[in-house]
Formats: sequence, structure tokens, C-alpha cells
Amino acid sequence: MELPSIVEALLTSSDDPLPAEEIARLIRARVAEAEDSRARKIEEGETPVELPEWLTGLATVSSEQVIAAIATLNHDYEASGRAFTLHERAKGWKIFTRVEYGDFVRHLFPGRKPERLSGPAMETLAIIAYRQPITKSAIEAVRGVACDGMLQKLLDRELVRIGGRAELPGRPLLYETTELFYEHFGIRSIDDLPNAGELRRVKLPEAPEEAAAAAPESAESQLALSATGKKEEQAPSEENA
Repeated sequence: MELPSIVEALLTSSDDPLPAEEIARLIRARVAEAEDSRARKIEEGETPVELPEWLTGLATVSSEQVIAAIATLNHDYEASGRAFTLHERAKGWKIFTRVEYGDFVRHLFPGRKPERLSGPAMETLAIIAYRQPITKSAIEAVRGVACDGMLQKLLDRELVRIGGRAELPGRPLLYETTELFYEHFGIRSIDDLPNAGELRRVKLPEAPEEAAAAAPESAESQLALSATGKKEEQAPSEENA
């Protein structure tokens, strides 16, 4: 039994994506289980057979070895013209049908027709993706228009979710992308978005409540500086003392 085949068996049997670290852990757990079973038999006076070398050799399997095994599987799939491949998403590795077979597979789900996002919805989603977690007011400050309808559409399509509340007056909701977002756009994390590092540093218009929340701190700083300046003016110099 070879590592690529074991990895393939785990991925085809799992309903959920599996990270490479988890695949490696499951394999090591199976080796430990076999070793414990053999040790118990010895304690009970039995003479169990030696564990096969291919199994004991997996006792220290790493996530890097798992990723190498996945690369081997994908190479074999492509070379043999298989209709599926392995891709890594935010939650781990999963088997996907190749894009070119999508038109056939779609007939398995006649009630689910592909729906394109409108321009405004894509703009709203992009702002959330690059600046998450973000409030509705902050999104509207960037777009310049109300976005209640766009947000509801993204929530309904499970591309966006409510991730908590901001520490601002009124505790507004915070919006962030979902795992489905990563899967839909074929990325593992926000860092995989185009120009993610640069665009996340761009200065954006502030929402009214965020600007108001920052104002008191700024005013307090100015008062403190003013008070410090007055004290320095009132303090006698060494020459006059």
C-alpha cells in the first residue's frame, strides 16, 4: 500500500475537505492503532506477526509528504484523462470535477441554475472580501450608496455572513466572507485575491460612526497637548529662578 493511495482513500471517503495536517494525523493514528493492537497481543501471550514495513514507515508521515502524494495523484489523474482533480480550499483538500465536465454534471441538479452576480453585488462583495470584517456603514461610505439589498443578496447566497459586532456606538454588525466564497472563487485565503496586500492598505472613506468614534480620542489628545504647552509656559526658567 502506497501513501498516494491511502490519501486518495481518505479524501474520497470524507464528506468534508481535509487539511494536509489532518490527513497526516489520521495516517499516523492508524499506525499507532496497529502498534497498540500488536502490543496488547504480546501482553496476552500471543505471538502476532510483524507489522508490514509499508505501515510502520508511515509512523512519521508529515503534511509535506501528504502534499507530495497529492501532487502525484493529480499528475496521474491528468495523465490518464480522469474527470476529477484535487484542489486545496480554505478548509483543506477536496476532490472536484474538472471544469470541462461541468455542463454534464449540472444536469444532476436541474433546480440549481448558475446565477451571475450583478455589478453592484460584486462591488459590495469585493469591499467585504478585502476589508473584512467591515460594517454596513463602512461599505456604504466606499460605494456612496445604500447597500441593504446587495448585502441581503450576498447573505442569501451564503457568500457573506455576519461575523460579530463592532466596538462602535450602536454595536453595528460586522460582515465577512464565508467558506463558500473561497470555494466559489477557487482560493484558499484572502491573500490569494489579486493585489490583496496592496489593496488592503489603500485608505478608504470612513463611515460616520467610525469617524465620530475617532474624534473624541483626537480631541483628548489636542487638549492634553494644549495643557502641556500651558504648563511649560507657566514653569519658571532656570535664569529667573
